[in-house]
Amino acid sequence: MSGIRRSTPLSFNNPPFSTLADIAGLRVTVMGLGLNGGGLASARFFARHGAEVTVTDMKTAAELAPSIEALAEFPAIRFVLGTHELDDFSNADMVLKNPGVKLAGNLYLESAKSIESDVSVFLRLSQAPVLAVTGSKGKSSTVSALHYGMKKLGYPVFLGGNITVSPLSFLEETGPDTPVVLELSSWQLADLRGRGLLKPRVALITPIMSDHQNWYGSMDAYVADKKLLYADMGPESRLLCNADDGWGAIFASETRAAVHWYTGGDTLPDSASNGAWLTGDGRGIMRKDSNETGILPEKLAVPGAHMRQNLLNAAQMMVLYGADAKEAGDALATFPGIEHRLEFFHEENGVRYYNDSAATIPEAAAAAAASFEKPVILLCGGTDKNLEFTPLAEAARNVQRLLLLDGTGTEKLIPLLAERNIPFDGPFGSLEALVEAAKRRASPGDIVVFSPGATSFGMFKNEFDRGRKFKGLFQQF
Repeated sequence: MSGIRRSTPLSFNNPPFSTLADIAGLRVTVMGLGLNGGGLASARFFARHGAEVTVTDMKTAAELAPSIEALAEFPAIRFVLGTHELDDFSNADMVLKNPGVKLAGNLYLESAKSIESDVSVFLRLSQAPVLAVTGSKGKSSTVSALHYGMKKLGYPVFLGGNITVSPLSFLEETGPDTPVVLELSSWQLADLRGRGLLKPRVALITPIMSDHQNWYGSMDAYVADKKLLYADMGPESRLLCNADDGWGAIFASETRAAVHWYTGGDTLPDSASNGAWLTGDGRGIMRKDSNETGILPEKLAVPGAHMRQNLLNAAQMMVLYGADAKEAGDALATFPGIEHRLEFFHEENGVRYYNDSAATIPEAAAAAAASFEKPVILLCGGTDKNLEFTPLAEAARNVQRLLLLDGTGTEKLIPLLAERNIPFDGPFGSLEALVEAAKRRASPGDIVVFSPGATSFGMFKNEFDRGRKFKGLFQQF
């Protein structure tokens, strides 16, 4: 093994294919099957196009049973589970890497000849115009609204990326006239570094906040990956930047794309010639080339100021892509929201229950608590990922009642609540106990919001598993 480890990593940007036809006969190793669709879609895609596919994952066959069963139609796929074998990487023509695996210092990946991701393969092979979104908060809601609005206006649009839909699942259906909306995490962007593949027609960076510091160790490293969204954009493209923080100004100064701004305030800064803002009554206005027009109506189907901001951004992206301003706003006004993000799913005894399990940072839970016209019963807490919980503690001043789920993040939150003399119930050692307590304490007319503001490690597979289990409990009690 020591003979294979390289002190200076080679460039792995040398794919052994340039067309779909080139894939037949390639030895492809998919690193990371997982349960959220990315590895599954990659394995299916390459097997369908005639590659010799090996799937390897540190999880066991029992843990990955649903994904393995979904690949039963491809009996030639070879599975190496519960371990990795070096030969599967060094002998492969190409390795498909899971974005959650670091390249640096990884003995297996450093032995590979060529490394790609499902996103990089898609960008190499598809001619579809791309609308791309990254950031720390609001990515999934924004891309879902954008996809919904464009589809409602008749665009043959696809949605993929970090939203748990691999773009390889629809690559063959795309072409120059089929726009593709991509949600891109910092890890997915990191896998595109230096490849010159990502050139969105319209791109957006949602507000930047501290996140994934257990992975990156610094905000500078985290933001450096976010900047890859616009690294290869040219002046013919449009980049939407946040006018409300310093990061947006940095991005705008670095990009070659034409900059459009967005703000949560009621006017754009004097220095911003193009962009969108919200009026006092909640309508969205967009300025482009000195012309101002309404792009978002006052009445929306989803609650919350942050959701209104997400829809404003989606509307501006639609208009910059070519949609009629009024039609874009009217389409987005009916957007119902998405699963696990302030999702209204249950009403019982006059109490409305919302699932916001995708809130994995304290700021997201704080925003959820402030999304309704009356104080809510907030259920939060979970695993820490080296984040600051002060925003959530401050937001807790204005909730009707606070119930905590056990976890290392909750342990950081409790002293902050004590400093502010904010009462709470718990922490509860299980989701079942948390739900039982919430149902006992809620009265007709109350709003109960499950918005953890922390990750799901330990009790759940991921935030989606957490949200599904939360909703499932209302069929038991």
